[in-house]
Amino acid sequence: MSIVVENLSKSYKGQAALKNVSFSIEKGEIVGFLGPNGAGKSTLMKILTTYLNADEGEARVNGYHVVSEAKQVQKSIGYLPENNPLYLEMYVREYLYFIAELHSVSRNSVEEVITQVGLDKEAHKKIGQLSKGYRQRVGLAAALVHQPEVLILDEPTTGLDPNQLLEIRKLIREIGNDRTIFLSTHIMKEVEAVCDRVLIINKGELVADQKLSALREGTEQIIEVEFDYRVEEAFLMKLPHVTHVKNTVGFVYEITFSHEKDMRAVVFDFAHDNKLKTLQLSRKNKNLESLFTELTGA
Repeated sequence: MSIVVENLSKSYKGQAALKNVSFSIEKGEIVGFLGPNGAGKSTLMKILTTYLNADEGEARVNGYHVVSEAKQVQKSIGYLPENNPLYLEMYVREYLYFIAELHSVSRNSVEEVITQVGLDKEAHKKIGQLSKGYRQRVGLAAALVHQPEVLILDEPTTGLDPNQLLEIRKLIREIGNDRTIFLSTHIMKEVEAVCDRVLIINKGELVADQKLSALREGTEQIIEVEFDYRVEEAFLMKLPHVTHVKNTVGFVYEITFSHEKDMRAVVFDFAHDNKLKTLQLSRKNKNLESLFTELTGA
């Protein structure tokens, strides 16, 4: 396993930031760590990168204990923190040479990583002259220069414009071809675009651990229907395989079914048998957004 977390807990002045969090990440996975602001994402990232110690529990990265073997952990990970601290007065290549020296790796590694993250045309510039998107690339290059097995990214696309978002997402996906990536974010589209698996944290507790493919291929479906008249939700709950009914607005209802068969025909027949008109009828599989909303109350 690249990352193993067992019953981690952390509090600040009596307020719990993490509560008995446990999970593991296999080598080669790209895992998204999703949660509302203040849910505990950055706290966990800081523990994994040895910046903070947990109050209880244990964590290992690349087989190294984050407390007793902190130096080995630091050598084997690449970390891009949320605020991406950079020396703006330094030139890109100069800064990356400096980082390479800290890791005791050759300057050849710098040239390789400059090409890898698409900085060839910007490497002669001062970091302060770069756009936000290219500064993020410099941060990624610094995290990659010593060729770590695990890359830990905390909110890597914060503040980027739509074009920069697409570029950085593509870059992260390419980097993930040969290493493990643990990606913290509060943006659901980020996870869907980049990750293989999602962990969701809420109020310091891990509330979901799911493969993205399972969400896309799941049997749970939501049928959105608009009738020409109000219907009691309890009446709709009597339909076969219904798990939840919600009146969203006016005469529009979201009916959640747990069944692989397309249940629109069932809803249509219900309307016909009860002399109701269906003004709209559509199906959508349960996605990450609906799962997130359900688990966090967002």
